[in-house]
Amino acid sequence: MIERFAKKDINNWISNGKDAFLLTGARQIGKTYLIRECLKESNYPYVELNFIEQPELIELFAGAKDSKELLLRLSLISSRPMEPGKTIIFLDEIQEFKDIVTRIKFLVEEGSFRYIMSGSLLGVELNDLRSAPVGYMEIHDMYPLGLEEFSKAIGINDIVLDALRNNFNSRTPVDNFIHSKMLDVFYLYLIIGGMPEAVSTYIETNDLSKVAEVHEKIIRLYKTDFSKYENTYKLKLQEIYNAMPGQLDQKNKRFQLNSIGKGISYDRVANDFLWLKDAGVAIPVYNISEPKLPLIISENRNLFKLFFSDIGLLTSRYSIAVKIAVLNKDSSINNGALFENAVAQELLFKGHNEYYFNSKKQGELDFVIELNGKVTPLEIKSGKDYKRHSALNNVLSNDDYDISEAYIFSEGNVELNRKRIYMPIYMIMFLEDTPLQNTIYKLDLSGLN
Repeated sequence: MIERFAKKDINNWISNGKDAFLLTGARQIGKTYLIRECLKESNYPYVELNFIEQPELIELFAGAKDSKELLLRLSLISSRPMEPGKTIIFLDEIQEFKDIVTRIKFLVEEGSFRYIMSGSLLGVELNDLRSAPVGYMEIHDMYPLGLEEFSKAIGINDIVLDALRNNFNSRTPVDNFIHSKMLDVFYLYLIIGGMPEAVSTYIETNDLSKVAEVHEKIIRLYKTDFSKYENTYKLKLQEIYNAMPGQLDQKNKRFQLNSIGKGISYDRVANDFLWLKDAGVAIPVYNISEPKLPLIISENRNLFKLFFSDIGLLTSRYSIAVKIAVLNKDSSINNGALFENAVAQELLFKGHNEYYFNSKKQGELDFVIELNGKVTPLEIKSGKDYKRHSALNNVLSNDDYDISEAYIFSEGNVELNRKRIYMPIYMIMFLEDTPLQNTIYKLDLSGLN
């Protein structure tokens, strides 16, 4: 069984939650399975309703005049008795009903039952949910498996992971044997990725061709969604998606608009990129003009790198022979794009807002994030010369930026060199903010009253 970190949030809500709970994310990342698993393991009775499998639900919800009438209709179609104060109602694929916000609000206020929902991030459908008034619904985002989840799934135990986390926090080298094995895990992650069905297929069969079939199925599903929205909104979704691997293979990895047509301006296709981001299909990493807080102030949305939401879907474009060469760490394979995509995916998983910096005078930094309230550059190196990073040296020596430390992730072991922290690439899974212990701030107005 694959352990997902989101399970804790769902179980906490089942035990104590009063407001509605919404789990969102891209298609095929295991939202429905996880909610259903948590409900089955709980002692609460539940009713499951699916807006895709039961399209009549849309008319049922839309036609009800008030919450009492809606509950009456729900009780009539429910396969199980609905017990007020006990039964949890699970509404799946709610993106199919655009007016779900209003209905759920009324149902929560009515108070007879609790509601847990899942919705796929398909373009614009869930935007209204995110902008809805707070106070009656929790919204949680779910992603493909992160590297730590993947490591556990394939058999790396908590003792090893705890030891590695200690190495990361104390900045001490990893045992050479463990280091070598964890590099193998990371390279496997590059090929399998974090889509649950792909991971399960690998665990059950160890067959890369069967994993490739899963990836191809998911991509076909995505492209079916693309076609629907392209016809409705005249978007260029498939062209952009098909261009992404080639763009990531370029030297600076910045997405070039001429790859999808000559003379195209960003303003013309901005909604296309936004759709791919909102649908959980792609991860944009925007340029900043300077590495200073707050980073969002200097964000330039016309310049960006566009990564796959799942590294396995990127490498699914590779032949089996190339995948095996990657796993064997063949030096003829350029892994730069793969390493960066895996890092972009992990940073999003950890909740970081990620950027990159590029200056003609100083060079380019792969990623820049805010970590524990400080600007923190990240350099991602796939080769043996990971200690060559002139752009990073330039930025660290610039007093205007006042950057106290930077991370270089590579195949090397832990090493410190003044402001430079060298970490194994797999330790990106531990790069997260330390929770603030005290967020209380009271203004001293003494003497004014």
